[in-house]
Amino acid sequence: MERSEFLKKGVGFLGMAVIAPSILGADKATACVVANTETAGPFPTLTPTSLVRTNITGTRTGVPFTINITVKNVNSGCNPVSGVMVDIWHCDKDGNYSQYGGTSMQPTDYTAQDFLRGRQTTDSNGMVSFTSIFPGWYTSRATHIHVHIYDSLGNTLLISQIAFPEGTGSAVETVNAATSYGYTKGMTGYTYNASDNVFNDGTSTEMGTIFGSLAAGYTISWDAYIASSTVAVTDVQAGAPFHVRQNIPNPCSDVTRIPVVLQEAADVRVSVISLEGRELSTQISGNLPPGENLVDLDVSKLPAGNYVFTVKATTAAGTYSQSKLFIRE
Repeated sequence: MERSEFLKKGVGFLGMAVIAPSILGADKATACVVANTETAGPFPTLTPTSLVRTNITGTRTGVPFTINITVKNVNSGCNPVSGVMVDIWHCDKDGNYSQYGGTSMQPTDYTAQDFLRGRQTTDSNGMVSFTSIFPGWYTSRATHIHVHIYDSLGNTLLISQIAFPEGTGSAVETVNAATSYGYTKGMTGYTYNASDNVFNDGTSTEMGTIFGSLAAGYTISWDAYIASSTVAVTDVQAGAPFHVRQNIPNPCSDVTRIPVVLQEAADVRVSVISLEGRELSTQISGNLPPGENLVDLDVSKLPAGNYVFTVKATTAAGTYSQSKLFIRE
């Protein structure tokens, strides 16, 4: 099966809507709109949990490239989402993927390699950043990057792809003309976004922003908008006399600080809870005064991973709680 045939069948198989005609001017990013869902195939990452890393270059060479992705939730005021997992993968400068090969779909065999694939967890700003090389292209596809976003329990929040700006002077044209960096295909036979059978329904929610140069390398930034009512682990009770902000630093390794803003004096207790709901530790901070308080939380004995902290504040009116995700690195 050819790659283009797989993509067409893959989209239908996943139950997606029939692809609409090309939309003129659809290369301008649209803010606060859920990103288009796309197929993950035909070369999804086989072992994402084993590829937690920042530098995904591996054995590949090419123009240096930084990939910055910020995850935002349209169901939460389009604010950044911390503590979610982001997998990315893309082809090398010659259009080949790692973990696959030796077939008619990709003759070159890279089944024993895992270059240009990686996973990270979003920080307190909802961001992940990867170091890579500028992707090449292959027949029937425009230049693109695959993105799969999961919540902390491993549930899929979004499968999409990052599109690249095209046209005279674009990074895509500049890099593919850079034979000294090993890009030998040029633009002859290139499939543009408007003709790509994944992107030809429009790229407004998937278009990245690129800046840089051949000498300095390029950077692409993309805001990945998701729609989820469960990804942000916050429990804010109506009329609660306090507010909890995200811990600093996050990720953390030894001691992290939780900003707790009290409207009135309260007895404060902080618990650390596993993602399975098991309470791992409790810390009593005592009676704290009104205003902003910084509560130190010792996480040094926790294994690396994702957790939830719950702050309980008790006043004469009752006990209230708020919870947030955090990352122990």
